[in-house]
Amino acid sequence: MTSPASPPPATTPGSATTATPSTSSAPTPTRLSGAVWIALAVVYVVWGSTYLAIRIAVETMPSFFSAAARFLTAGLLLAGYLLVRQGPAGLRVRGRQLASAALVGLLLLTGGNGLVVLGETSVPSGLAALLVAAVPLWMVVLTAVGGGERPKRAELAGVLLGLVGLGVLSAPAIGGSVEPIGVVLIICATLAWAAGSFASKKIPMPGNVLAASAYQMLAGGLCNVLIGLARGEQHGLDLGAVSGRSWLALAYLVLFGSLLAFTAYAWLLQSAPLTLAGTYAYVNPVVAVLLGWLILAEPLTGPTLAGGAIVVVGVCLVVSVSRRSGSPSGSPSGRPSKGLRRS
Repeated sequence: MTSPASPPPATTPGSATTATPSTSSAPTPTRLSGAVWIALAVVYVVWGSTYLAIRIAVETMPSFFSAAARFLTAGLLLAGYLLVRQGPAGLRVRGRQLASAALVGLLLLTGGNGLVVLGETSVPSGLAALLVAAVPLWMVVLTAVGGGERPKRAELAGVLLGLVGLGVLSAPAIGGSVEPIGVVLIICATLAWAAGSFASKKIPMPGNVLAASAYQMLAGGLCNVLIGLARGEQHGLDLGAVSGRSWLALAYLVLFGSLLAFTAYAWLLQSAPLTLAGTYAYVNPVVAVLLGWLILAEPLTGPTLAGGAIVVVGVCLVVSVSRRSGSPSGSPSGRPSKGLRRS
């Protein structure tokens, strides 16, 4: 990354409902709601464009300070919205839920996003998006090791096929000169993001996903400030020297990348199978390539078209497994997703 006082979940990705355990002993196919598809589409398209926005923002902004500004602004706006709509009750959570949201925020937004922002100071945005495609693989590994859930063959095939496609996509880009440290930072970011996503399924999160998103963004933003200060990003900082396009990129990241897409992703983590939520990492690079072609007139090469086609097939495999899941709540284990309620 839900909504306060929401209609049925099929009408908007901002609602969350309590899952009812199946009374049948045998798992039955589950049809994913329209809200899940809407949330997936938002995460697919918007997050595919944020790599370009991050690259533009860090042209004239310090890395961790820009990430901090993004998430603190979005978190405060989201918290203000909840206060207006629901009053103090909208932000009221138990101590354990607040600690859990803060932990997930640190893993996702400091370890995950913060390291991507730092890596993109030396790594092209398209290559960064390709590297982030490792996230679904780590999710499947964590689900198997930490959750004790053996991946289905089709699910593994989809993950591996998606990675093959991304390998084809990345082959031309890797041939250039890229600083190894930037690549390492982004790979570490994928591990942190997968860990945060996995943890959010296992620890007690706030039932109101908007509140959870606000606390995650505030925790991640504050930690990004501390890291920025530790790195000395405040020295020589001149806001007047920040370009107009960097400010516009930051505004886009706040409104669309954080308030819209991150909230949609946080809702997916509680309402859909983890591996299905992770398929965004397959689609984002394809979106990034298409945006480069449409906006920057970058050529669509044979490897790009072939890799994109393989990626789509991999996503379809993972989605098909999720749709056949016997989990009434959409959680991979077949148990109701933690923290979901009708609010």
